[in-house]
Amino acid sequence: MTPADLQAFQRLSDILDTLRKQCPWDRVQTMESLRYLTIEETFELSEAILNLSSENSSLDDDKKNSELKKELGDLFMHLLFYAKIAEEEHRFTTSDVFNAISDKLISRHPFIFQPEKYDGESWEQIKMHEGRKSVLEGVPVSLPPLVKAVRLQEKAAGIGVEPTLSNEQDGDMIANCKCDTEESFGNLLFNLIHWAHEHGINADTALARANIRFQDKVKDFEQKASN
Repeated sequence: MTPADLQAFQRLSDILDTLRKQCPWDRVQTMESLRYLTIEETFELSEAILNLSSENSSLDDDKKNSELKKELGDLFMHLLFYAKIAEEEHRFTTSDVFNAISDKLISRHPFIFQPEKYDGESWEQIKMHEGRKSVLEGVPVSLPPLVKAVRLQEKAAGIGVEPTLSNEQDGDMIANCKCDTEESFGNLLFNLIHWAHEHGINADTALARANIRFQDKVKDFEQKASN
């Protein structure tokens, strides 16, 4: 981080301190009152990131970069705001936040920071040393089903658990899938949702229940492995 970066961070921190004392809106904010706004900012950042590689976007590169910079700033401000509120409530300091994530990054990358102690464990196995009882811990219950399905499968793959097909017909369907690009796969997903709608099935609910079944499978695997 350059001196200019540190100066810019200090400037933002000082501005937030001033607003917290003098602005009627900022002064009354709590972690709970900011929470839903942070969710909105996160989705706005997500859209800005997707726009970077979107060929259909009407924005030029300068505008895309400007939007991304703005959304990163909005979210960064929220995170610093939470840290300052935590300081006011004597929970922890902003330095504690930075040191905690630094410590976690070091402990989760022993192959870089402690190669002499690294024995080839996977990412998910390394995280289990933090006291987790399941590789699925850390996946928020409230995640949208599609995002949750991606994260569950990523985490389960770290311990060698893959989804199983319910029948031979499902296997044939996947084997015959001609989707070889992100666009064609996206179109397939979109059309599957349309098919579900036409047949009276809520695709979001169906996937949420499939997630639950997969979570049960992973937990059963972990339980048997621990015995």
